[in-house]
Amino acid sequence: MPSSRLLLIFALLAAFPTALRSAENNTNEAIEMRLKRDATALASDKLKGRGLGTDELNAAADYIAAEFTRLGFKTDLFDGSPFQRFQVKTGSKLEGTDNNWLALTAEEGKPNRLLPGDVMTPLALGGSAKVDGEVVFVGYGISAPKLDFDEYADIDVKGKIVIMIRKEPQQQDKASKLAGTRSSTHAHFTTKINNAAGHGAAAVIMVNDELTLKQSAANAKALVKKTTDAYLEAGLKFAQAKKDGQNPDPAKTADSLAKHASLVDAARKRLDADHDRLVPFTGAGDNDKNPTLPVFFCKREFVQAAIQQATGRSLAEIEKAIDADFKPQSQALQGWKVACETKISRGETEIKNVIGVLEGEGPHADETIVIGAHYDHLGMGGRGSLAPWTKEIHNGADDNASGTVTMLEIARHFAGQEKKPSRRIVFIAFTGEERGLWGSAHYAKNPRFALEDTIAMFNLDMVGRLTNEKLKVQGTGTAAEFDGLVEEVNQKYEFKLEKDPSGFGPSDHTSFYRAKVPVLHIFTGLHSDYHRPSDDVDKLNLQGMRRIAQFVEDIVQGTLDQENRPEYKETRRARKKR
Repeated sequence: MPSSRLLLIFALLAAFPTALRSAENNTNEAIEMRLKRDATALASDKLKGRGLGTDELNAAADYIAAEFTRLGFKTDLFDGSPFQRFQVKTGSKLEGTDNNWLALTAEEGKPNRLLPGDVMTPLALGGSAKVDGEVVFVGYGISAPKLDFDEYADIDVKGKIVIMIRKEPQQQDKASKLAGTRSSTHAHFTTKINNAAGHGAAAVIMVNDELTLKQSAANAKALVKKTTDAYLEAGLKFAQAKKDGQNPDPAKTADSLAKHASLVDAARKRLDADHDRLVPFTGAGDNDKNPTLPVFFCKREFVQAAIQQATGRSLAEIEKAIDADFKPQSQALQGWKVACETKISRGETEIKNVIGVLEGEGPHADETIVIGAHYDHLGMGGRGSLAPWTKEIHNGADDNASGTVTMLEIARHFAGQEKKPSRRIVFIAFTGEERGLWGSAHYAKNPRFALEDTIAMFNLDMVGRLTNEKLKVQGTGTAAEFDGLVEEVNQKYEFKLEKDPSGFGPSDHTSFYRAKVPVLHIFTGLHSDYHRPSDDVDKLNLQGMRRIAQFVEDIVQGTLDQENRPEYKETRRARKKR
């Protein structure tokens, strides 16, 4: 269907008669009907998953903007429109195999030139250049001088190609100076690459650490046991059923056993496979911070001979030595050279936040409350999908059509009040959340209303799967008043609250909390459809979404009713396990 016709359909939906909507506001059933209607529009196959840089994402933005306009909100905010537009890099790609290659060569040997494939892949975290030069092994590529561990301290890598190991030493040592058994920042791809660039390296070759290989093998072995046990159990159940005279359907039983057998076969193939797997092109991230630094990820076999010949030890032996005494083992690989080339192109597109404003009145009218949700998703899959082998529409009904349409329902509630609110309420549909909070980060850097006068931000992300009354509320410690307010409001709704005081998390509230704005993030939890094509509208809990909308409305109203603005509090960022 042409996009113009698609936009017309959304315009008609958004122009649903005002009088009828006003009447609907009085019933819970009507609220749920509206939630379903909006979610069906935003998460429809016609919008193809609302991927960045697509006409369909723009159609979703138009749908939201039309509703803000219909509600009478101020929308002439950016050159007469509700759209806060900005440019982003939407992705990187390799420009041909002839321009992306790597060769590691002994002085007297023949070049073993590799193209992207099973042994080597360039990483999008690096840049484009053609390089040749000497080779230096830098261990894990870590500089931590305060911990007396700097693998660049006694070796010159300027203009040279460095080989490094993924992650960090002493990963299983609780007494490790780095972070015990947790992952420190030194283990991150970006930290390693930036560190190499800072020391003047001309290119980077990274390989898996030994522990990653062992863990992959152990996980595969456990999967073989799990699938084999399930297969045997299914067979025993069939045998027992026959013995008990239940006469199970032979065809269905055979089909079930065949499926179990195929799972066992797949698990065994995984166990027998090479566990030294490459990180994909965009698997370590995608940025152009080091635009002229080629970065490659290779299998260990590619560098083993050079390391063994130059150092007299295997890569595994060197890792073991670093683990044992926590001392750098960096060394130039005499007699070896690298020649390589990368050519990476990076696309750009315009995306936009959608903003509608309900002005306040009274002595606090210049203070702002932000209510937000992101409206983008994963398009046809690919990066971010947990079903990466499929090219299929990822509708994102829960993530995050549910948050967007719940925000719209909250907007209708406040637009329908007889009196204006005591403070300005700014409703924002963010974009680019799935790529790293791009939309909210852009707003926080370029706010339409000053953040020092923004007293709170309430975020809705994945609120469509309320189960067993469990509701997660993050940020209860970011303002002195929030924990008590949440508990007081919940006396009416009786959700089983899971509260987290931290203002940091993987959603748009984090961008505001970094700017010292108190935040609350509402979330109903992850599920097996998360970031998969199966996240569809028919699985939404509409009654739960309606009650969450009313819950947030009461929290917002409680904040509006306070004479003083919420008192900002600092919270700690939760550290992720390795």
